[in-house]
Amino acid sequence: MSNERKNNTISNERRLAVWLDHVTAHLIEYPLDQTITRTISSDFTNTEKKETLEKSEHSMNNTKQHDQHAYFKELAKVIVEYNTVLLFGPTNAKSELLNFLKSDHRFDKIKIKSLPSDKLNEHEQREFVRHYFSEPINL
Repeated sequence: MSNERKNNTISNERRLAVWLDHVTAHLIEYPLDQTITRTISSDFTNTEKKETLEKSEHSMNNTKQHDQHAYFKELAKVIVEYNTVLLFGPTNAKSELLNFLKSDHRFDKIKIKSLPSDKLNEHEQREFVRHYFSEPINL
């Protein structure tokens, strides 16, 4: 592949990092000098959890599962627009989202990687993303 073609391919590459847990996702577009950070939150709030716990555990699980599916669908709407995606965070939500995305063939050609991380503040998330995408092996 010629250098011009190779550079053009890389420049057309759209990269996204998603730090998430079961409640909140921070979407960080890379390169960071063009950073667009968005937040998407699950609808399953602590108030809703308390209310459904009073009804029954079965009802709470159904509500939580429905809200998680809606949360993942919202994230998928954004992720489908990118070529390379990094999912990272402190809980297993990243693995659950990865499985959700793998079940949809629209994501077959998107390079998606899942990595564990601690609970990070916004600055630490951006540094994690910078480090990940600056490694040649991750391009």
